[in-house]
Amino acid sequence: MSSFAHAGLLVRRSVVRTLRQPANLVFSFVFPLMLLAVSAGGLNAATRIPGFPGNSYLTFALAVPFIQGALFAANSAGTNFAEDIESGFLSRLSLTPLTRSALLGGQLAGVVALGLLQAAVFLAVGEAAGAGFQAGIAGLPVLFALSILITLGFGTLGALAALRTGSGEAVQGLFPLFFVLLFLSSSSLPRNLLSVDWFHTVATYNPVSYLLEAIRSLLITGWDGEALALGFGCAAAIAVAGVYLCSRALRMRMART
Repeated sequence: MSSFAHAGLLVRRSVVRTLRQPANLVFSFVFPLMLLAVSAGGLNAATRIPGFPGNSYLTFALAVPFIQGALFAANSAGTNFAEDIESGFLSRLSLTPLTRSALLGGQLAGVVALGLLQAAVFLAVGEAAGAGFQAGIAGLPVLFALSILITLGFGTLGALAALRTGSGEAVQGLFPLFFVLLFLSSSSLPRNLLSVDWFHTVATYNPVSYLLEAIRSLLITGWDGEALALGFGCAAAIAVAGVYLCSRALRMRMART
């Protein structure tokens, strides 16, 4: 079989395996939506702060589940990759003519499918709850593309953790650290309203802030070229760096096996 055929089989396997894990799948949808409901109900008074964008905290907070879902996808990708390492599946793949890029892409296909499904569900729930989407129909493909790119970027970080450690437990142990990046960002308030100096500085240098702001630009503003450029740029940088580091780690892993 050609390398493309092998990669196609891996893509199918990755997608099917991701969708056949109901516990992880449901949790990656339910938990972000539960936090959205809690934050939208408890922090709605923040919309009365001068300078707050829009008059709906639900619309403002709707961007957060997209990032939380990507973090859960990263954990899923890392755990699945670690299982393949521990079971010896990766060792058997090293005996095939499959290239590292095809192997990595096939393994991450499940993450991409999950990111697309999450974007559709989160947006549908938000719209049903009364959140706005100022970008309109033309903004849908942009939102889906950004969500997939964010999920892919974080997925490569999960895969990198698995390749470096070879342990599913180690990947899950690193998962809370990813959530720290979310909380130390503009997830609760816009950066211009963060009055604590150190928190504002951290949020400014945190790429997650720009991912959130890019999604919010579609929800609240409609079209903000600067926010979208920064969001897509940060997501692409994470994905490219993650793929490069995963490729190096995969070469070392397959050499050892």
